[in-house]
Amino acid sequence: MAENRHKSLGLTDENVLEMYRTMLLSRKIDERMWLLNRAGKIPFVISCQGQEATQIGAAYALNREEDYILPYYRDLGVVLAFGMTTRDLMLASFAKGEDPNSGGRQMPGHFGSKKHRIVTGSSPVTTQVPHAVGIALGAKMQGKNFVSFVTFGEGSSNQGDFHEGANFAGVHKLPVILMCENNKYAISVPTDKQLGCEKVSDRAAGYGMPGYTVDGTDIFDVYEATKRAADRARSGEGPTLIEAVSHRLTAHSSDDDDKSYRAKEELESAKQDDPVVKFAAYLREEGLLTDEKEENLLKEIMDIINDATDYAEKAAYADGEHALKYVYGE
Repeated sequence: MAENRHKSLGLTDENVLEMYRTMLLSRKIDERMWLLNRAGKIPFVISCQGQEATQIGAAYALNREEDYILPYYRDLGVVLAFGMTTRDLMLASFAKGEDPNSGGRQMPGHFGSKKHRIVTGSSPVTTQVPHAVGIALGAKMQGKNFVSFVTFGEGSSNQGDFHEGANFAGVHKLPVILMCENNKYAISVPTDKQLGCEKVSDRAAGYGMPGYTVDGTDIFDVYEATKRAADRARSGEGPTLIEAVSHRLTAHSSDDDDKSYRAKEELESAKQDDPVVKFAAYLREEGLLTDEKEENLLKEIMDIINDATDYAEKAAYADGEHALKYVYGE
């Protein structure tokens, strides 16, 4: 990364250190969840590892007090940046009654928080795209200044929901940012077996919006593209499609074995491009991160994660008699 890149983008030293903290927190929560899953304590993990620069870079380019986000299941970094806590995420993973996403009713990775304007996702992929476009339509009709931000994988960009949503947003010039987190695999299917075009961003032209492909392992590339898209949306110029290309450093989920479709050498090569390591190296070059600072930060993060794990493990499950709550109008 070039010297002083953050300042050229209007980011302060404090901003980038906060971004790194959120990035490291998301990585360490994710690692803890894999350990809990393998110990038989939580049922499922769908990992953000390798995509943190995309998630944190985009989230920090938005207005986290006003904008609406519709994250997909890997977006641990996005929801942390928008105000969800480690405890919230652990309660969801343990499916406890206090889980603020769904009261323990949903699988992990199905984020939702009215307070933080995180719109609840659904298990069928890409249903969040038309919802995001509808929220952007609401902003336009009401003359509000918020932007709607939605993420999905490159496999999802082949679903009808993406195309219908993108077309509607393009026709009506809606303030929505469509971000494809391209980690090169739709579960086990590589990109070259999914797309007839070279890049997901090539599809933008068909819907009358700009499309950009950026390095999803470079937090500043993602920040810059998202900031430009958000400014464009707020000024009434309409939607943008951003494709952030990164790597999935784990299997698709804790129920998947990626050794059956992915060469070991490919994964080793991807690990050389780890966004957390890259960003830490930049901060060191800038003199913002030292061994001592990193050690203190790691200790603080592990204390938060240990506390959240203990709290969630001891928390009560939802009462059985509440099974029908939130199903029917009361």
